[in-house]
Amino acid sequence: MTTQHIVCPSCNAVNRVAQGREPEATCGKCGSLLFQPSPLSLTRDSFDRQVGRSDVPVLVDFFSPTCGPCQMMAPQFGEAAAYLYPRMRLAKVDTSQEQALAARFSIRSVPTLILFRGGREVARQSGAMSAGDIAAWAGQHA
Repeated sequence: MTTQHIVCPSCNAVNRVAQGREPEATCGKCGSLLFQPSPLSLTRDSFDRQVGRSDVPVLVDFFSPTCGPCQMMAPQFGEAAAYLYPRMRLAKVDTSQEQALAARFSIRSVPTLILFRGGREVARQSGAMSAGDIAAWAGQHA
């Protein structure tokens, strides 16, 4: 049986989960579901653990709540999370609140999507996209 590490979205505990069991897996520490078909909000405190310790690819939307294209893409990103669940975790970083993370990843325009695998950036795309385009782009690079 192959296992993978999945970080809990509630308490950030790292859990070992058998592949194929992701949809119903719960955290061994807090009991929360490890996967939900919706984006997770990340802060500088949770970012490195969620992105760096997870064996599941993490697609991060760097956005600003005052950005028109970001607001238009937000429901599309949520819809893409449902398409990609549980093969990939989708997360959001509010660059107006998490300026250090935005600077760390040289975010120059929003929305910017970055796909991470094993804690490393593997692909980047700037600009608003539809749910289907987000899922297709992420699938190409995962």
